[in-house]
Amino acid sequence: MAMTKHRVRTVERYTRRTRWYHAAVYITVLALLGTGWWLLTGREGEPSPAARLTGAADVTLHTYAGWVLTGLTAVAITLGARAARTFVVESVRVDKGDLRWFIRWPVAVVTGRFSHHRGHFDPGQRVANLVLVTLLAALVASGVGLTMVVGGPGFVWLQRVHRWATYLITPVLAGHILIAAGLLPGYRGVARAMHLGGRLRVDTARRVWPGWLDRRLAEDDKQPARAEGDSPD
Repeated sequence: MAMTKHRVRTVERYTRRTRWYHAAVYITVLALLGTGWWLLTGREGEPSPAARLTGAADVTLHTYAGWVLTGLTAVAITLGARAARTFVVESVRVDKGDLRWFIRWPVAVVTGRFSHHRGHFDPGQRVANLVLVTLLAALVASGVGLTMVVGGPGFVWLQRVHRWATYLITPVLAGHILIAAGLLPGYRGVARAMHLGGRLRVDTARRVWPGWLDRRLAEDDKQPARAEGDSPD
């Protein structure tokens, strides 16, 4: 836990490695969605801004981004197996009081008075994580399949899965970005968890992730304090 001269306490939510991986994933996914929607709206013959900037066709950009996402997925389940396992375990957990959290959530996004939960992710994040992983898996699998199948019923089926996965994941990602950016009053300050150094104020963590904070403070109490803004060793 860090402390400034004004005694504003902060705690690290995500490490640098996690933040870089997250950034690589969301940049790749945004590139996929951007080029995907451009092509879905029938503008294949008209270069998108990204195509003009890179000099590559949108279909090519979309394909490259798809292979990058496939590679990032492979990294997650191999080199990042331990983190991936933790992510899955924390995303599928169900605790007593989760239903109360969901009931209070519509008002809490404005007031910040979320119901207590004990997980690394709040109950809403757990649902969003599972939906996003499922839809991203469908996009990756169907996208790879489309590069290997030429015409026929299989191609039509894969294209349909790819298209519908795109339709479904777009609003989920939009909601994720809205919340993660801290634009809603109840989530103000959370953007620092994955961005801007990965540290956030303890009062913000207490509001959004109380159970996780209690565990983290117990760990950090064993470490020497340092000033906010200092780089970790």
